[in-house]
Amino acid sequence: MTEAQTELHKLRKINRALMERVELSMDQQGNAYSLFQTAISLEEQVRRRTGELSSTLADLERSNLQLINAKEAAEQANFSKTRFLAAASHDVLQPLNAALLLMSTLSTVQSTAEGTRLCRQVEHSLETMDTLLRNLLYMSRLDAGDVRPHWQTVSLDMLFDSIASDFQPIAQVRNLELRVRRTGLHVWSDPTMLRRTIQNIVANALRYTRQGGALLTAGRRGEKVHIRIADTGIGIEPERFKDIFVEFQRCGQGPDDLDGSSAGLGLGLAIVERMVNTLDINLTLNSRIGYGSCFSLTLPFEQAVEDAPAKASATRGTDKINGVKLAGTRILVIENDLAALQAMEALLKQWGCELRLASSTRETLGALNSENAWVPDLIIADQHLNNNERGTSVIRIVRQLIGRRIPAVVVTADPSERLWKMADQGRIEVMQKPVKPAQLRALLTHLRARSSELSA
Repeated sequence: MTEAQTELHKLRKINRALMERVELSMDQQGNAYSLFQTAISLEEQVRRRTGELSSTLADLERSNLQLINAKEAAEQANFSKTRFLAAASHDVLQPLNAALLLMSTLSTVQSTAEGTRLCRQVEHSLETMDTLLRNLLYMSRLDAGDVRPHWQTVSLDMLFDSIASDFQPIAQVRNLELRVRRTGLHVWSDPTMLRRTIQNIVANALRYTRQGGALLTAGRRGEKVHIRIADTGIGIEPERFKDIFVEFQRCGQGPDDLDGSSAGLGLGLAIVERMVNTLDINLTLNSRIGYGSCFSLTLPFEQAVEDAPAKASATRGTDKINGVKLAGTRILVIENDLAALQAMEALLKQWGCELRLASSTRETLGALNSENAWVPDLIIADQHLNNNERGTSVIRIVRQLIGRRIPAVVVTADPSERLWKMADQGRIEVMQKPVKPAQLRALLTHLRARSSELSA
């Protein structure tokens, strides 16, 4: 091979190498450009999707804000409703209070059996309306947070005896047996709310029991006390356990439904649920169709408080009551509602009481000063008077004027926590409207007996 051919061969090899490098470089540049274009495309997609997502999140945020505002508006409306019902309870129950007092007076002056029967029917209807309104208003107060527990040591024996006294006549009329077992146990709770909780369950047990009866008992396990209310009633399906605690839901047809006289309004257990939540009581239910149900309430155990002197005093007071008559008792009645005042006047005069009537502090002082020799033995005062006056304040003024603590009763449709504290401090009895004549007479007789005992 000549030198020229050798050089030519080298040049061709160099040329092929250079061409391969150029082609490789062009391939790499092509790939890089393709990647560049892909990156630009992906970035555009990411930007577009990010914009769509941001728009969706903004819409969702606006929707959530609207839902929050709507929820707050609904809660505020519900709160306003419950607050209104709780505040309006006095005005709502005032005419019913007058009607019940008048019907009690009217029924005692009937000369025919038919007149008496009609009066009893009207009175029963008014009492049913009273029960419904009381439950609705109490539920409203619970929902509005106006009912707060008064925590103290509660004797279950005293509580059970009181419930047995109320329900034994009902059980006897229905040919049922109500058994109550005394245990000597005490718990830490609110006595009024706990009593109402248990009595609502007992009333429900008797209402839906056709034969047999109900048992109220309690037992201690460690630092807990378990109160049980068992019955031999119709029972409840397990899938309906939650339903029975809903307003106006009834667990079946009780024996009272057969004659149309049932007072079951479907509110008793709804109130029970609210009260056990307020009192932090664990409530459980076991039931079997055709065999009965058992409600169990779990509360903290509390050591007993010595109450023998109080029991002895109460026994002496009970002995005195039997010989006490209301006839001739001087009673000062303070009430701003004319219909309620007239109804109370007619009832008390029928019992033979001597009355002075007033509707304000000024009229009260005038009634007392009109005849210096007249001093009331008892005072009955409405709590909510005109011009923001309060019955408790008028009672305090009368006591200061006369110079001694005259037994007094405040009647109200709205027994607030503040009223209970003031009544406890002033040793004033509290009765809720509508006032039941039999309960009023029993309380007045008790106060008269206690006053006579202290004076002796």
